[in-house]
Amino acid sequence: MPKNARVTLCHGPYGSNGVVEHRHFRLQGLLAALTARGHQCVLEDSREWNMVELVVSGEVVFSCNIKQLVFGGDGKLDPVCKEAVVAVENAY
Repeated sequence: MPKNARVTLCHGPYGSNGVVEHRHFRLQGLLAALTARGHQCVLEDSREWNMVELVVSGEVVFSCNIKQLVFGGDGKLDPVCKEAVVAVENAY
């Protein structure tokens, strides 16, 4: 995969403190890890609760539960972020 791939992060709402809505706090590490590798990231809301899907060239290359991602941070210590970056770079 070229370094400057366009990655769409489709993410659904999740519950926190009794409120269900779309939040980007858990995606910060994933965004940081992907942009550090030179990828362009686009956030897109979806209706699937608790889900994150990474789409490259119209194909879902990685998906996980949003609650598996570490809250905030830079993604360097998050094993799910590392797995997602590898999946994006192995796309095609």
